[in-house]
Formats: sequence, structure tokens, C-alpha cells
Amino acid sequence: MLKLEGLEVRYGKIRAVRGVTFTVPDGEVVAVLGPNGAGKSSMLKAISGVVRPYAGTVEWDGQDISQLPAHKVLRLGIAHVPEGRAIIAPLTVNENLQMGAYVTPRSEVRELTDHMLNLFPPLKRRLSTTAGSLSGGEQQMLAIARGLMSKPKLIAIDEPSMGLAPSVANDVLNALVAVGTSGTSVLLVEQNAALALRLANQVVVLGHGEVQAAGTADKLSHQILAAYVE
Repeated sequence: MLKLEGLEVRYGKIRAVRGVTFTVPDGEVVAVLGPNGAGKSSMLKAISGVVRPYAGTVEWDGQDISQLPAHKVLRLGIAHVPEGRAIIAPLTVNENLQMGAYVTPRSEVRELTDHMLNLFPPLKRRLSTTAGSLSGGEQQMLAIARGLMSKPKLIAIDEPSMGLAPSVANDVLNALVAVGTSGTSVLLVEQNAALALRLANQVVVLGHGEVQAAGTADKLSHQILAAYVE
């Protein structure tokens, strides 16, 4: 289980995240919603070790990982798919997948690659294609698949539907439901409230770096979401 307790992230004097507290239970999909500048991406960076929290703690299975660097956080089972996908454009789809598997035992890589191609069928026919030539939806699928190649217990994904056609966004996010039902926890940062509510077990709404609302997806008021997510 992932637990944030009083998490605060600062950039100089700017407080991007302020006292954020919530948990991500094992095997659940938790969506974090909020407008631009709400602190969502900074929160994910603190979880994955890309930035160090100014205050508060990030606990993973009871261990404080707040001060660990990103590569050690990954080895503990937390993968981070950043906003903008960050695929390696000159490499092929297959090479990008192999890059994601550098902490995975070699004996498991082939089977895991096959699993990713079954999870994201459009990548099957593009395996030897350079990643930079993929469509936006295919690039997003590749970014998520590459994150899953490390066999994480939790995958944190930043704005997976951004810039995608609605039908493609649906395909991408539906694949995340399959990831969640397989036992991997999903922490999903999204601005598309309708999609997030349909997919998530729990929802957290951030505004101005703080938790403005939290609860189960089926009970959290759409009126509350409308105040923060447009």
C-alpha cells in the first residue's frame, strides 16, 4: 500500500503540494483530479523519487521512501509514466520495451513483452517501428507498456488521455482497468473527470496543491468535481 502523509513539495519559495494525505490500497485504481497547477505532477514526482519532498512522508508497504532516489524507488516496485510520454523516439517499439525491463529478470522479459503486446494490440504490428513514428495513442500505449515492463506493484501515470481522440483515450484507459484487475495498483492523474470516475475505485481532487475532496468514485459528487475539473 502507498501512503502519503502531509506531503509537501516546494520549488524555492513556491509550494506546489501542501499537506497531501491519502492512500492507494493494493490492487486498486485511484484517480487524482484537478486543474492545471494543482500539484498533481509534482506529487507523482515526489512519490517516484524524481524530486525530494520538503515535508511529510511517502510510505510504501510501511517503509518511508521519501528520500530514496528514483532508481531505488523503481526497484521497490513503483513505476512512473510521466506526462508527455517520454518515449525514446529513435529506438524501436521493441527497444523501448526492453529499456523498461532493465530491472526485470532476463528469463521473464520475453513472456512479459508478449503480455504487453496482448494488452496493447496496436503495438504488435509496430514492434520494429521507431517509436517517434507512432501515433499519439500508440506512443501513450508504449509509454505505459514500458512502465509495466518493470513488473511494478504500483504504476503512477500522468495524464494518459491528454491530446488523444476520445475513442483512443478510452482504449488506453480501459487497458489500465485490466492492469488494475491483474493486481497492480494504479495511481492515475487525469483531467478527464468522466473517464476517471468510470475507471477508479477512489478519487482524490487536488486544488492549489491541497486535497479538496476525496472518496469513492461512485459517491463523490459531480458538483464538487466541477468546481476543480473542467
